[in-house]
Amino acid sequence: MINDLKKFLNEEQDPKAVEKLLTKVNGLLTSGEQVEYIAVQKKPVVNLSPDCIALTNKRIIFCRPRNLGLSMDFQDYAWKDILDCHMKEGIIGATFSMKTVKGNMNMLDYLPKAQARKLYQFAQQKEEEMIAYRREHDLENKRAIAGGGITVNANLPIPQNVAEQKEDPLETLQKLKKLLDSEIISQMEFDTKKTAILSKM
Repeated sequence: MINDLKKFLNEEQDPKAVEKLLTKVNGLLTSGEQVEYIAVQKKPVVNLSPDCIALTNKRIIFCRPRNLGLSMDFQDYAWKDILDCHMKEGIIGATFSMKTVKGNMNMLDYLPKAQARKLYQFAQQKEEEMIAYRREHDLENKRAIAGGGITVNANLPIPQNVAEQKEDPLETLQKLKKLLDSEIISQMEFDTKKTAILSKM
């Protein structure tokens, strides 16, 4: 357990708080999920049960002890549902806040600045990944809505005999151009299909 804790104590987190939290959070993890970072609140007054944030590869978990640390309130948010994360540094510590795509917000104040920066750095990396995920998801939805047209995927080429029997190459190119203009397919997918069609003319 000591070796597991060491990787979370790089920014002077309270070892007792991290140990208690890690034990509880490990019981919440799903298949393939692992804790990446833990930040522990440090108020300017004595605080025996500080609030914490645990970042996993799948979600943010806000952990707030209740009843003098005898129970714990967990609020978790999947990375795919998080729209934005912010960090604000003050004179005493920093505040980390997040907002979901549905407009829900959560925050934790009195975080040591070094820990808040690590949270923010990790969250920004995840945000970039989720922007790409949402873009791909939107493209898939647009393709599904378009229906009936040509479904173009760079990894799944259109069977030659089907494409050639139904229409001539110029019509296919025109349809592909419309899909590109509607942002249903990417420029790369368009270029790949265009090259394949032109090579057969």
